[in-house]
Amino acid sequence: MTTTLPRAQLPAPVRTPPPRSRAQRVSRWQIYLPLGLYLLFTLVPFYWMLVFAFRPRGSDSLLPWPITFDNFATVWTGMGFGVFFQNSLLVGVASLISTTVIALSGGYALARYSFRGRQLFLVAMLCTQFIPGAMMLIPLFEIFRTLGLVNSLWALVIAETVFQLPLSLILISGFIRNIPVELEQAAWVDGCSRLRGFFAVVLPMLRPALIAVGSFAFIHSWNNFLFALMFVSEQEKFTLPVGLAFTIGEFSVDFGALAAGGVVAAVPVVLVFAVIQRYLVQGMSAGAVKG
Repeated sequence: MTTTLPRAQLPAPVRTPPPRSRAQRVSRWQIYLPLGLYLLFTLVPFYWMLVFAFRPRGSDSLLPWPITFDNFATVWTGMGFGVFFQNSLLVGVASLISTTVIALSGGYALARYSFRGRQLFLVAMLCTQFIPGAMMLIPLFEIFRTLGLVNSLWALVIAETVFQLPLSLILISGFIRNIPVELEQAAWVDGCSRLRGFFAVVLPMLRPALIAVGSFAFIHSWNNFLFALMFVSEQEKFTLPVGLAFTIGEFSVDFGALAAGGVVAAVPVVLVFAVIQRYLVQGMSAGAVKG
């Protein structure tokens, strides 16, 4: 007599995974070895910068021991890096605010309004990304000289804002296109104006895009050397990149002071990336998708 088990008690069929192809059978060393070499190539300059910054002068040790902060004291007080740091911070924050505000308003107009010449405007914004900043030095200098902004930090803010706006407009407009317009329309039905609906519905969803745009504007202005060198001539208005260049003398170089200044210039950028990296990736990927 044959007994049949109920359907619920039948053993589940064993599913064997399909065999992987040769392209999929990649061993670990084929992944980690190139990544490790790339990481080593990237971190070795930073290691030497830290070694020169923290080891005593005259030492040729491969390790920064005993640790000394004399080089930092020299560059911060003796070479005026405290003033350079304040100037770079002022230019970076001002460029961040101006770029974000202008790109937010322009990106909303490009994403929500249909007008003649919109595609041509976007193409023109893209084309400006292929123009090197060095080609615009003479026109910008003439404009700033006419406006009386030469040897002023505001000239750096304006120049940085102009060069950061095209990419920022494209990112924010692409991000706004991915936000359903029905959400704003629901707010309008509830009695909100377009401006109030924007602040209540759209702006909270734009946090990753705003962080991405603001961080790019801040870091680019923080690291920019060409504009600060050409538009500013007084030492008390130098930014950190220009101040670092002037630590190199004609006949000698203080490597300890130069490395300490490099650490001072690099730490804010590293901290910014460490804090916002997850928002940065999200904002870049969302702004790159066409809605």
